Amino acid sequence: MPRLTQARAVPAPVEAPLGNKDDVCPVCKSQRYLNKSMRFLINPECYHKMCSACVDRIFSFGPARCPVAGCTRTLRKNKFREQTFDDIRVEEEVDIRRRVAAVFNRREEEFETLLAYNDYLNDVEDVTYNLINKVDVVATNAKLEAYRTANSQSIDANKSIASREAQDHAAQQVAEKEQARMRREAARREDEEERRALVEGRQDVLNKLAHGGGDAEEIAKESHKVTLKKRLDRRAAAERQRQLHSTEATTNGKLNGFSGGLIKGLKIKKDDEPEAPFDPFGGLTIELSYTTVQDHYDWDWLNVQRKDVQYTAGGYDFQEFHSRALCEAFSGLGVFIGEEMAAGDGNFDIATAAAAGAATGSKDTAMYDAL
Repeated sequence: MPRLTQARAVPAPVEAPLGNKDDVCPVCKSQRYLNKSMRFLINPECYHKMCSACVDRIFSFGPARCPVAGCTRTLRKNKFREQTFDDIRVEEEVDIRRRVAAVFNRREEEFETLLAYNDYLNDVEDVTYNLINKVDVVATNAKLEAYRTANSQSIDANKSIASREAQDHAAQQVAEKEQARMRREAARREDEEERRALVEGRQDVLNKLAHGGGDAEEIAKESHKVTLKKRLDRRAAAERQRQLHSTEATTNGKLNGFSGGLIKGLKIKKDDEPEAPFDPFGGLTIELSYTTVQDHYDWDWLNVQRKDVQYTAGGYDFQEFHSRALCEAFSGLGVFIGEEMAAGDGNFDIATAAAAGAATGSKDTAMYDAL
């Protein structure tokens, strides 16, 4: 009986990997494995990655349709750039957040309450979420453009403020680095001077001992005192120089509204509006209702008085006299006795009788002549 042998399965030949799929251009199928200098570029319109050679070949003569199958976007060469993050979704989210933040750039100090500012941030995050997750993209983009059109002035103003803050922050960082470098340089010079002074002191002691200048202990103590005094003098001079630099920085260099010491986290202060002129009457003005005061009245008596030095030298204002005379002459035009008697509830008989007696020349009191 023939012996049966178990058939052994022969493994299929394994195809050598051609590299990561991200290292293959979807247009020309070139591989980074074969071309180490190959660069991949993306366009924010569709975020399809292709090699730089395909970008130069397709888009050098103007805008063209994306060569990736299924994409209908029109791309331009100047919009292509290298990918920053490994995950293309992170790249797209960063671009969307940057675009939304450039439009919705309101600041906290523009809102009356913190709750209103938080509600605004919540609305901005809703817009960002819709664009990232492709939810109502058309309506969301329309809302974004409508807000940009309606608030273009405030957007530009806040953009300039943010640019100024960035410049101040960069200048502050440069100033801090410069001060740190100066402190390190000063410390290095101080260490070198101390080492040199120590070597000179030792050499001075050896020279004195070699020439027989006296007791060795006395010479060592004297050298130690001289070295200590020089060290203290150098430190005092360095402190005076540091204070001088601080004073110069306070006078000349101003950074973010504060000079000398750098304080982080300061808000930009806005200039206060100039105060209005002091008004003792609180805005109250007295205007004549029935008359208009003219600049000049041709009256013989007034003409004589205008030329009198006793009046003009004393600062008398004839315009005030005109206004007062007209006010006294026309002050009773707005008084209607009948309406006041009908509206009032007082006793007018006594006042009427007194007025009638005064008109007829009668006296209400006994008058005696002192002579």
